[in-house]
Amino acid sequence: MMRSFRFNGSRIVKTGIAIFLTATICLWFGWPPVFAVITAIVTIEPTVSDSIKKGLVRFPASAIGSAFAVFFITLFGNAPITYTLAAVATILACSRLNLHAGLLVATLTSVAMVEVIHDNFLISFFIRLGTTTIGLLVSTAVNMLVFPPNYRTDILKSIQSISERAGSMLEHTFRTILFDGDANLQEDREIVKRLTTEIRKTEKLIHFQRDEASLYPWVRNREAELQMAERQLLFLHNLEFHLDALLRVPLHDIEWTKAERDLIMHAVTALADDLRHSTSYDHEKHQHQLKKITDLFWENSKSVTASDAMHPTLFPPEFTILYELITIYDLVDKFFDPDSVKAAREAEI
Repeated sequence: MMRSFRFNGSRIVKTGIAIFLTATICLWFGWPPVFAVITAIVTIEPTVSDSIKKGLVRFPASAIGSAFAVFFITLFGNAPITYTLAAVATILACSRLNLHAGLLVATLTSVAMVEVIHDNFLISFFIRLGTTTIGLLVSTAVNMLVFPPNYRTDILKSIQSISERAGSMLEHTFRTILFDGDANLQEDREIVKRLTTEIRKTEKLIHFQRDEASLYPWVRNREAELQMAERQLLFLHNLEFHLDALLRVPLHDIEWTKAERDLIMHAVTALADDLRHSTSYDHEKHQHQLKKITDLFWENSKSVTASDAMHPTLFPPEFTILYELITIYDLVDKFFDPDSVKAAREAEI
């Protein structure tokens, strides 16, 4: 329960703490806290490194927005044209200077300043810079010290989840192909799409975790773990590709005997179990099953003519299905490479 709260609610808690501290400091200085609070809210990023990088962009962007607000207030006072020109000029300037990460907070600051500045324009400008600085520094410090971003556990859980779902889908797909060839595989195609989405999310988590390496020694020392996670994720992505290819094979006119179908299904079930239960992976058993499938593949390949080889779309469905299955077997063997598994256990993954 605590882990779930940490993952889902930590950013909310950090945002609340950053707002409270930022507002307190600004009120202590006698400065209006609203601009600092806006900055603090948008500066809580998924990683501390992103908070720092984007903070270095948001500060000059906010300065530009404040300057335009002061300039147009001086010319037109508190009028509709002032809001318009301040916002448009800020957007254009930030875009031209590639300050895109700070564009939103700069535009909000520029527009909000029109309402609160009545005199002492230059002093107001420097106060805005001060409040922006407070918001940036406080939110970055809170992001670094309170619930420091750590995606390691989520990365490993996600990889395991993708592997388990891929195993279940593999077994369901082959059961459909072998024993219910006319079935609609649309549901399986949707699962492939969801697997792709999950892989993309996990890749982003790995990117976030690597960004923290320069700030936290315990992240920097786990580079080998991240590299292995990337490697496993690449294998899962290739597995997803071949699962998708299986779903595109025309299923009519498959001429396997019942014994051949049972042999293939038995091999697929063993493969799916490997994906669902990684700790029970048996390399020798895996190779034994692969040999049976390979022998059947070569037997089926005898029906492939030279003309078929020139046009892969003319391959018999049996040939294509077995080819994809052998490829998936090879991918799973690499996924559970003994050296990788040993390294993972030593790293307590």
